[in-house]
Amino acid sequence: MGVIVLTIGRTVHATAGPDLLTIDLSTDESRHVIIAQGDAETYQGHPTTVLMPDNKTMYCVWTIGHGGACGPMARSRDSGKSWQRMDDQLPASWKTVRNCPTIYRLKDPAGKERLFVFAGQDEKGYMTQSFSEDGGLTWSEMSSNGLRAVMPFCWIIPIDGGKRLLGMTNVRRPGETKEAKSNVVAQSISDDGGFTWTPWNIVADVRGKKAAEPFMLRSPDGQEICCIMREQNHTGPSLMMFSEDEGKTWSDPVDTPWGLTGDRHMGVQTEDGRWVITFRDMAQNSPTRGHFVAWVGTYDDIRNSKPGQYRVKLLHSYKLPRPGDCGYPGMEILPDGTILATTYIKYRPGKEKHSVVSVRFKIEETDEILGKQIRN
Repeated sequence: MGVIVLTIGRTVHATAGPDLLTIDLSTDESRHVIIAQGDAETYQGHPTTVLMPDNKTMYCVWTIGHGGACGPMARSRDSGKSWQRMDDQLPASWKTVRNCPTIYRLKDPAGKERLFVFAGQDEKGYMTQSFSEDGGLTWSEMSSNGLRAVMPFCWIIPIDGGKRLLGMTNVRRPGETKEAKSNVVAQSISDDGGFTWTPWNIVADVRGKKAAEPFMLRSPDGQEICCIMREQNHTGPSLMMFSEDEGKTWSDPVDTPWGLTGDRHMGVQTEDGRWVITFRDMAQNSPTRGHFVAWVGTYDDIRNSKPGQYRVKLLHSYKLPRPGDCGYPGMEILPDGTILATTYIKYRPGKEKHSVVSVRFKIEETDEILGKQIRN
């Protein structure tokens, strides 16, 4: 086991609440699985993952280069403990599109499940998608879905009892002439399990800020959707908004608690109902700013702007002093409670570029570590 360090994140926002405890797992390399090793020439970037129904098979897809060509993919048959590359099984068209591929298991209204990979842009600036009908063994060509986007869908959830899918990402503000790289959050609906999508509906446009990279989670009773968003200017906390009507309308975006300030949130829910949400820490005055962290807390903590329980430093980014260049995680939870948090990160100092790395831990372990540190 690596050295466990307890630190305290000092807040700078009056509404941030009390200081939030952070434990450090980043030095415990026994928890790390290297999916794709970076070297002096090759930058492995922006992975996402999906866990199959057998709870053993997993897929990870990523890019070569920052926001670069889509196409590296690996498969695990042992719940993420080991991985085998399958790049040669992918259509050549995957390498012609770029930017932060995301992978999902999506069901159509009849209950048939397929795998989809969405990539940010083709040469004309449209989001593209590929699907698999056989559990990831073979894939279709990448093709445009007709949506102009900066990113692919950052998150997709079923709505209306699973009859439809709600996808969200960030796009440029329509008609913008002064801000070259504006970001607003938009949503689209699919009625056929992910094959076709409605035109964008802008749901978060915060002047003076750049809302991006949305992640959605449901309230304990399932009646409310919370959307957490990156604030790309990094002048304050991240943003969040809420919907009580399956995404038809959203509340005005407000600041998240300080401890959730970061880039590209992704989370899983533990058996006891808590949420573990990972991201690139961008909180001002945070001792883990720029590193890959997890926030632990309840939906009520988020909804009512409470600090949460604690944070976990999962991996150290050697990209600093620049802010990190990590995150964009895949998050899975196994039946035994093991959480797999997968990211890209400059894993070691020196000339080695970014690697794709997975971290394994259980919430019971981090609870115990926190308790021991507090008692001591």
